[in-house]
Amino acid sequence: MLILLGLTLVGLGFCVGIWVGAIRWNDRTSRLVRRLIRPVRGQQEETVTFKGFDQLPAPVSTYFRRTLREGQPIIRSARIVQKGEFCRAEDSWSPFEAEQYISAQPPGFVWDATVRMSSLMRVRVRDAYVAGEGSMEAKILSLVPLVDASAKAELNAGALQRYLAEAVWFPTALLPGEAMKWSAIDSSRALATLSDSGATVSMEFQFNNAGEITGVFTPGRYREVNGKYELTAWRGHFRNYQERNGMRIPLESDVEWQLPEGVFPYWKGRITEVEYRADSLSQRSAAGSDPETQRDSLRRVA
Repeated sequence: MLILLGLTLVGLGFCVGIWVGAIRWNDRTSRLVRRLIRPVRGQQEETVTFKGFDQLPAPVSTYFRRTLREGQPIIRSARIVQKGEFCRAEDSWSPFEAEQYISAQPPGFVWDATVRMSSLMRVRVRDAYVAGEGSMEAKILSLVPLVDASAKAELNAGALQRYLAEAVWFPTALLPGEAMKWSAIDSSRALATLSDSGATVSMEFQFNNAGEITGVFTPGRYREVNGKYELTAWRGHFRNYQERNGMRIPLESDVEWQLPEGVFPYWKGRITEVEYRADSLSQRSAAGSDPETQRDSLRRVA
């Protein structure tokens, strides 16, 4: 009886620990989202204008004309729900579900995922780029730390590159401006350069004849290897374009490291929900500041 009681108490303590760990994890995500999606009071809603598109590289101009509509609102924030698979070792894929919050002004994201490693084990993973700082955290069952990295220049640059690549999911963020520049490469490629918080990154975008972004590439994105960061070629692929809220976005994508020994694909996913908000966020305090409440305040389009 004593042994049974002891085992019961241990099991109960373990379950409570998981519950507390999940609460703390969700609270950390909520705090990051509050920092990410900040009020912009008194600023009027901006809209898309095709004026000046002819000065852009030809494939970029075609992309915007076929992706956006004249006069539609500029997106300020988005929420994206994804399902897919994450590769933790060669040919060993684990399913994941993720919820991502994105800010276009200022640029940033919070990606919160649950990876199913086995029938019993789940790993929570959170990648973020908030206020110019990249961070990465992973815990088994929201309790046991696996990764905890932040405040590193290499991580900041890699996170900003990820933001730039994933801007295909909220295309108005790719419009040229003070921080966002386009330069021509050839008839099907252009170089996008984004600056934020003292960091500047560039990425090559590839376009098809339909005016869609089919891929992105950089010869140097920081990858952690044995506790150190190495610049490594990185590529992303996009497909299955569909219209959401008057914009054409890719619903399926995958990414890979291009290593000296060969290509290493490590992430593939599809968008199952996407919500956009184009207002000045002045109503955010009234709508609430936690992700659950903010989700309700976003305009659902899919």
